[in-house]
Order: sequence, then structure tokens, then C-alpha cells
Amino acid sequence: MIEARMSNPATLVPGVAQATQEMWAAAGKSGVRAKTLGLVHLRASQINGCSFCVANAQQHAEQVGETYERLFAVSVWRDAPYFSDAERAALALTEAVTRLSDSTDPVPDEVWDEAARHYDEQTLAALLVAIATVNVWNRFNVPVRQQPGASWD
Repeated sequence: MIEARMSNPATLVPGVAQATQEMWAAAGKSGVRAKTLGLVHLRASQINGCSFCVANAQQHAEQVGETYERLFAVSVWRDAPYFSDAERAALALTEAVTRLSDSTDPVPDEVWDEAARHYDEQTLAALLVAIATVNVWNRFNVPVRQQPGASWD
């Protein structure tokens, strides 16, 4: 079994863990459905290869009533019939924002426009905050090999 290299950086620098948790909580209070935020958390974490966050995202998604059928299909959301148009727009935005360096036009107009069609400015901002927060968590956890089920300490 792989072991963590060190304690999570967010817990070693005072205030960081709390700050990222507050960002996530703020995004959750801005009108985006909890299930949508759960899908965003799971998809970004899958892309970044963060096993700790994939496990956390799955647990939190279950707590808000997400189905296994949808959770298992997140990585193939384009081909799966289980997601609404708004969720698809959030997932496309998640992929684009998470993979900024993969394209000369990282967030193409068609991705942005589709997200803006389903979310007003405040909820679109909340989605961006949620996506950014998950990416921060992934960047803390992946380098130190934080393991699923471990606490953030």
C-alpha cells in the first residue's frame, strides 16, 4: 500500500484548511444544487488523479442522495443518459477549468455559453469557486499521496 509522504500541507499551514473549507461552503450557499457540486468535486478529482478526493466526493455525494448509477457514470457523462443539461454544462466547465493548460483556448466560448445558459452570474461564479477549490484540494493531496479514508492531518 502506498503511504502518505507527509501530513497534508493545508493542515501544516495555519488557516489554510479552514479557508478552503469556507470557500467550498460559500459555493454551496450560492444556489448551485448540492448534487451538482458533488459531481463537480468528483469529476475534477478524477481528472487530477486524487484518490483521497474521489473517495471524499463519493461519500459526500451519497450523503445528499446521489445514486451509484450516476456516480459511476461521471467519468463518461457525455455518453450517459443520467445527467441534466445543467449538470452537463457544469461538468464540461469543470473539465475545461481543471485542464487549463491542455488547450490554447482553455475555456471555449461554447463551454462558457452553455454554462451561462443554465446558471446566472452568481451561480456561475459559485461553480468556478467550487471547481477552483477542488483543484486546490487535489494539488495538496496528490503530491503528498494523501490516502482515501485518511484524515486531513
